[in-house]
Amino acid sequence: MSRAANSVFILTLFFLLSMPVSLLAEDTVCIQCHAGQEGRLAAPVAAWRTSIHAENGISCHDCHGGDPTDFAMAMSPENGFLGAPDYEGVPEFCGRCHIGVAKEYMAGAHGKALESGGAQCVTCHGNHAVQKASIDLINEKTCTQCHSYERAALIRLSLVETDTMVNKVDKDLGRLFRLGIAVDEMKGHLFQQRNRFHSIFHEVDVERVRQETSDVQGELGKIGDQILAIDASLNRRKMWGGMAVGLLLFGGIVSMLIRKSYHDEEGH
Repeated sequence: MSRAANSVFILTLFFLLSMPVSLLAEDTVCIQCHAGQEGRLAAPVAAWRTSIHAENGISCHDCHGGDPTDFAMAMSPENGFLGAPDYEGVPEFCGRCHIGVAKEYMAGAHGKALESGGAQCVTCHGNHAVQKASIDLINEKTCTQCHSYERAALIRLSLVETDTMVNKVDKDLGRLFRLGIAVDEMKGHLFQQRNRFHSIFHEVDVERVRQETSDVQGELGKIGDQILAIDASLNRRKMWGGMAVGLLLFGGIVSMLIRKSYHDEEGH
């Protein structure tokens, strides 16, 4: 490869890597075609653009299959096009990616009631405007579509404290990362506990949720202890660094005074 061609390749790669993943996800024939339609055919695109899927570069073909590069064959079953699942098939459809959540869901009250119309993924999360998983999805408006809110309120109450801990640990790790501290291992541990925590949402069992959240809090506490230890070490470094600077300044002042005194004596 010539030097000029190599430069073009590097610049192109840099440009692609610097683009938001949501913009990269838009470059499919599915988005291009449906975005140019009207009414119900265009609605999924507008909804998807507000979703956590779009934010993370998950596009139409990642869920529905097909060839996102071929206008003529994009919706061909031969190219793996799946279309939309029926009501009872939604958990399995979403569970191809959300494996742990799907397992917990199927073991819970909602999953066991699926064949009789029990809530499934789309009921709570929506289909295309899927929002980031959070306890805000447990709310009276959503839950009372199917039943009273009392049990869900108890579950939400059990989750609030853990959710606060998850967010605090995540924020603290971000702070340490910006200071140049290696936090990959702790981030991996947090990722595991966050996924476990989000799976708890789907068990719909008050006592089990309480037990599981307690266990997750214990693991988050271990990460918190590591963060505290790192902060203590950083504070000690700052203290010793401050003392060293102070001593240098003191030494400089003493040196300056001695020199001044020496010059004064010479003047006499």
